[in-house]
Amino acid sequence: MEMVSLAMGIMLGLCGVGAGIALIAGIGPGIGEGQAVAAACEAIGRQPEAKSDVTSTMIMGCAIAETTGLYGLIIGILLIFVAPGIFSGVLKSTVESLADVIK
Repeated sequence: MEMVSLAMGIMLGLCGVGAGIALIAGIGPGIGEGQAVAAACEAIGRQPEAKSDVTSTMIMGCAIAETTGLYGLIIGILLIFVAPGIFSGVLKSTVESLADVIK
């Protein structure tokens, strides 16, 4: 049973590390959207009559760029709340089947 608790600890720790790495995905969309808004403001400053076209294109681009950050957030939440339950169930069933084989 010591090995099972060690494996559970490693599994929980790696789920936490994976969630942290997945949440780093929020950095990219933030930088990209900031650059897009800066470019849109510059374009509107140069041609104020094209404000509606530039704004709608910028909003569409920001919405598409934001999906990668949302995917990272969803993966992080799944790794924190769902994966440990699934992995612990798989680990327990594997240990039980190995115990049956050993007997």
